[in-house]
Amino acid sequence: MQSNRKKLYEVSQQLSKVARGIEKADLVIKNGTLVNVFSGELLENMDVAVSQGRIAYIGNADHTIGKQTKVIDVNHKYITPGLLDGHMHVESTMLSVTEFAKAALPKGTTGIFMDPHEIANVFGVEGVRLMHEEGQQLPLKVFTTFPSCVPATTDFEDAGASLGVEDIKAGLQWENVAGLGEVMNFPGVVFGDPLMIGEIEETIKANKTVTGHFPADDSHMLQAYIAAGVTSDHETVTREQGLEKVRLGMHLMIREGSAWHDVKEVIKVVTEDKVNTDNISLVTDDVYPQTLIEQGHLNHVVRRAIEEGVDPVTAIQMATINVARYFKLDQDLGAIAPGKYADILIIEDLHKVEPVIVITDGEVVFDNGNLVKQFPTFTYPDHVRNSINLKSELTPKDFLLKSNAEETTDVNVIKIIENSARTEKMTSSLQVVDGVIQPDVEKDILQLACIERHHATGQISLGFAHGFQLKKGAVASTVAHDSHNLLVMGTNPEDMAFAANELAKMGGGMIVVENQKVLAKVSMRIAGLMSDQPLETVVKEVQQLEQAWKEIGCPIHAPFMTFSLIALPVIPEIRISNRGIVDVTEFKLIETEIK
Repeated sequence: MQSNRKKLYEVSQQLSKVARGIEKADLVIKNGTLVNVFSGELLENMDVAVSQGRIAYIGNADHTIGKQTKVIDVNHKYITPGLLDGHMHVESTMLSVTEFAKAALPKGTTGIFMDPHEIANVFGVEGVRLMHEEGQQLPLKVFTTFPSCVPATTDFEDAGASLGVEDIKAGLQWENVAGLGEVMNFPGVVFGDPLMIGEIEETIKANKTVTGHFPADDSHMLQAYIAAGVTSDHETVTREQGLEKVRLGMHLMIREGSAWHDVKEVIKVVTEDKVNTDNISLVTDDVYPQTLIEQGHLNHVVRRAIEEGVDPVTAIQMATINVARYFKLDQDLGAIAPGKYADILIIEDLHKVEPVIVITDGEVVFDNGNLVKQFPTFTYPDHVRNSINLKSELTPKDFLLKSNAEETTDVNVIKIIENSARTEKMTSSLQVVDGVIQPDVEKDILQLACIERHHATGQISLGFAHGFQLKKGAVASTVAHDSHNLLVMGTNPEDMAFAANELAKMGGGMIVVENQKVLAKVSMRIAGLMSDQPLETVVKEVQQLEQAWKEIGCPIHAPFMTFSLIALPVIPEIRISNRGIVDVTEFKLIETEIK
């Protein structure tokens, strides 16, 4: 924990003395227009006095200024609380927590509630602890919601680790663990799965927050889910769903990430239905590196809400005080008021939400385009940076799917849908040559493989995919939701083996190859999920990766993201896991070849 981040009881008497002018402030921000998230007002000609990293006084603060006081005259710019993202996955940014903080703070995000369930699927409690600890030393306030569904399913795949009720119970005692991560297994909650119920009970006993994930349209299921103790949802995509959840007392998280753009529709509960907004917040969920640079972080979501007609002060409330209250942390966070942490943005245009100054814990961290604070380094242990455990080097033979058919055979195929997490089940007739089923590039039927990469079991499953339109080469990824085994897809077994082996040597990430040459790669040494490189490097690598996918024939948007979801056996209709092809609708493993 940063040394200057004091508990309120440690500094309350000092703050009281500064408020009365007996002691002098460390910092005074002068002549601003205060965005008051309590009253919804804009208050002109206001000062904010800061001491010991917390706010001591608001109003005319001349009596708090001494010889040692740093004074920033903001010349009638807006003074707002720092933005709080109530639900996000740092792993989706492909960055370490530290590098993410360097990208998010200049955009006005001063606190996040991260759900590190990706690393939990690889390294369990240890992975969660490492990311959490990395976050505790940063100027960004990092709170963790302890992952609830690890693995996503035990029936169809093998993850690197699993979490049980006792793990969650222990994790909830860590400082700055704010609750339970999104409870994705909503049928398990509703039908009384002991693991889900146990986790929720322990969270409630610890007086922490149970965050949810409810994408269904079943009103009976929804109310059973809420009655079981889950209090929020970020999977709402329609106005009607949003209205129902608000009316039932659920905390409605409206999401705008890189892939999911829900603000336009769901914000209508505010702009058209005029509901009370106290129990609504704005979140990002998943943001990719380019989005951080090109559009921003949570400030982009606030801006989108304003563009859709929400009053700017209301939009800021939904990204500050509402989030703090939901996580029971409003004594410390979410507003500019005496006693709160001095997490403050100076903004010129309330509609653009682009800070010119960002202050956390009473210290300027970003000023006119530059980060001005040193960030500590955090080193992950060697085994976390070398997490690709294959039984042996892969060969082209490993990617040959045998058949007893003489000329042709019918196979099940995973058909992807552009810009969607869903897939469709289709069948295709493929040629058999020398007892091996052949992919068909002309029909866009590509060879697919999922290789267990956590325990070196040597387990490989083979299948086929449609929709990526590769004409040559191969691709591979260790980002493969949610168990993050090694995914490979290609037009020929030689390139597939080469791609898989190169990725293993790199320590994980994403790669595109052709004729056994690397066209582009994004190295993700941390658990095979996150880069240890700075944002600018990762953005450049991802841009090269996108271009390389195009070069080998793929025309779709962000194909590597669609590819990374092809192994998620909890979303219909059909997936591949290290154990085989999963028919999610029928909830069973099926053969690739239809015999």
